[in-house]
Amino acid sequence: MDVIPAIDLLGGQCVRLYQGDYNQSEVFGTDPVTMAQRWEQDGATRLHLVDLDGAKQGTTVNHDVIAAIVSAVSIPVEVGGGLRTIESVSRMFELGVRWAIVGTVAIENPDAVRQWCQQFPGRIIVGIDARDGKVATKGWLETSTVQATDLAKQMADYGAAAIIYTDIHRDGTLSGPNMDALRELAQTVPIPVIASGGVSSLTDVLSLLALEPIGISGMIIGRAIYTGDVNLSEAVKAVGPGRWQDVSPNGGSVVG
Repeated sequence: MDVIPAIDLLGGQCVRLYQGDYNQSEVFGTDPVTMAQRWEQDGATRLHLVDLDGAKQGTTVNHDVIAAIVSAVSIPVEVGGGLRTIESVSRMFELGVRWAIVGTVAIENPDAVRQWCQQFPGRIIVGIDARDGKVATKGWLETSTVQATDLAKQMADYGAAAIIYTDIHRDGTLSGPNMDALRELAQTVPIPVIASGGVSSLTDVLSLLALEPIGISGMIIGRAIYTGDVNLSEAVKAVGPGRWQDVSPNGGSVVG
C-alpha cells in the first residue's frame, strides 16, 4: 500500500485547509519544493499535489511550482485542482506529472473524462470529494446531488485508473478516516480506491491497511505529517513498499 504525502498549494505555499474551508487555512511551509524533497527522503513512493488556487479558479494556477517539484524529485507525482479541460490535463503531462486527478469535470462533463481515459490510459484518476455522501465540486465550494458511489461506478466504467475518495468533514481535522464510507466505496467499484482525509495516527494507517484486501490501495496523508502526529518514515515502514507500478508513456497498468 502507498502512503502518499499531500502538498496543497495556495499562493505558492504549502497549506492545509480545515474541512476544505479556504478561510481556515494554515501555512506549513513557504518552499513546496524543499517539502517535496523531504517527503521523498522519508520514503514516500509518490506525491499528491493539489492546486487549491486552481480548484477555486477553474484552471491550473501553480504551474511553475508543480514543474519545479516534478523536476526536483525522482518519484512519480499526481496533481489535481482546476484540471477541467484537455489542454490543462495535457499540460500537466508535459510538465512530467504522472497522473492527472479530475474532479469537477467528472460531474459537469463525464463524457470528457471518458475520452481522456481513452487518450491517456492508466493516467487519469478521479477525485471524489464527498460531503455527507454527496459529491462536492469547484474546490469543495459547491455540493451536488450526485451520490459518491454512483459517480465512482460511472468513472470506473469509463476507464479511470483509480478513485481518490475524500470525506470533506474529516479532511484536515485529524479525526480519523471515514472507514464505513471507504469500505462501501471499495466494495462498489472494481478499481483501486485511495483514501484521503482524517488520518491522524499510526493506528489509522494500520486500520486502512486492513482494508487493502477489499480494494483500498493507498492513503493520502496531509495535516498529520506536518503536525508530527504521523511520522512518514514510520508509516511507510508499517505498510510496506508501495504497490503502484510506473506507467509507460504509452499507457499501461498502474497497479502491481
